[in-house]
Amino acid sequence: MTDDTLLPLSFPAVGRKKITAAFDGGRITSDGGVMLLAAAERRLQLADRLAAAIHDPRDPARVTHAMADIVRARIFAIACGYEDANDLDRLRTDPAFKFACGRLPDSGLDLCSQPTCSRLENLPDLRTVIRLGWVLVDLWLSSYDAPPKSVTLDIDDTVDVVHGHQQLSLFNAHYDERCFLPIHIYDAATGRPVAMILRPGKTATGKEIRGHLRRLIRRIRVRWPTTRILARGDGHYGRAQVMAWCEDNAVDYLFGLPGNKVLQRLVDEAADDIRTHRALEQRPVLRGYAETRYKAKSWKAERRVCARIEATTRGLDIRFVVTNLDKGSAEHVYDVIYCARGQAENLIKMHKSQLASDRTSCRSPIANQVRLVLHTAAYWLMLTLREAVPTTHHLSKAEFATLRLRLLKLGARVTETISRIRLAFAAACLEASLFRAIAITRQPEGP
Repeated sequence: MTDDTLLPLSFPAVGRKKITAAFDGGRITSDGGVMLLAAAERRLQLADRLAAAIHDPRDPARVTHAMADIVRARIFAIACGYEDANDLDRLRTDPAFKFACGRLPDSGLDLCSQPTCSRLENLPDLRTVIRLGWVLVDLWLSSYDAPPKSVTLDIDDTVDVVHGHQQLSLFNAHYDERCFLPIHIYDAATGRPVAMILRPGKTATGKEIRGHLRRLIRRIRVRWPTTRILARGDGHYGRAQVMAWCEDNAVDYLFGLPGNKVLQRLVDEAADDIRTHRALEQRPVLRGYAETRYKAKSWKAERRVCARIEATTRGLDIRFVVTNLDKGSAEHVYDVIYCARGQAENLIKMHKSQLASDRTSCRSPIANQVRLVLHTAAYWLMLTLREAVPTTHHLSKAEFATLRLRLLKLGARVTETISRIRLAFAAACLEASLFRAIAITRQPEGP
């Protein structure tokens, strides 16, 4: 290990005593909480699963860093807020990261460096990337002890602005940027990620969406043949090909539907009634609901359309959704089922903003998809950590940035002796009791 010697610095005096500082404290880490991530990773066996899907062409006699070790170090770094691979040039000597990756903090070999991580990201081919995606899907399926009676899949895309001329990047006039528009799919009940798909920066066609759903749901049906599946998304996903495929394959759907003159005419009577009642009661806003049957020119049959009608002092605001659900009132379908889709945007925010999954700066789209897989693996670790927090604790529903600050960014002195390794955390740690509880409950089971 090479230590850079930095000149000491000084701060204003306190109590007439001079203050000096230097980066010479020895084996101290600022990420002592990475040990909790290591416990979560051991439980999920995430790095081993991902590494098993990647063919390693290296000579085994010359391998210093196993594929699973590279993946493990990379996802630990992402979860702790070090989203760039070049951060590992410094973190590879960090005692807590080395210990979390199964290496002795002082006498053990250093972790992989940035070039090794970059070679890993550029190693897989298209078939390997597909296998990595199925590893994440299977991980989600295995997170249930038994097949659920029903599951809701929230599907949405998000803008991923590029920083060069990466392959698949396109100029999108809506965002006024060159970008990707990756698709995110989440389990609505648990917030667990199901699939992340990198794609060009343009609106997906019905044929493309149908293909993604067909492959995913067929994979689900192998494990859960009787589970009822609801696909839920905004108006981008309410395409004729998608709805027809769902109807032919016993899949429920609920999608937003852009309004038009025909739809407005079909609900005009209900809208006029709501508008009149609002005016007579002199209320600032009045909301009502209606439903009708509607058939667009590209549809093969009429479908159920529910409308949310809101009258205000400024006029009417009408939103439509289309569904093949035959139960529930229009109010229940829109307010209870469809509006819950908004939670997916919060999940995307944590995935993209708090785990920096938009760092897709590789030239190759396959390498960028590998990065998306690695960031999704870090998402799994953070979600597993949050699920370990007792439900009565104020951090049980915290965002990942808060969990990182309160549970991962803990200073600790690491001491390695002949017979043991000791981590000394700060005595004034705010979440010491919670940290201890999680560490104890996540201990591996004995033989």
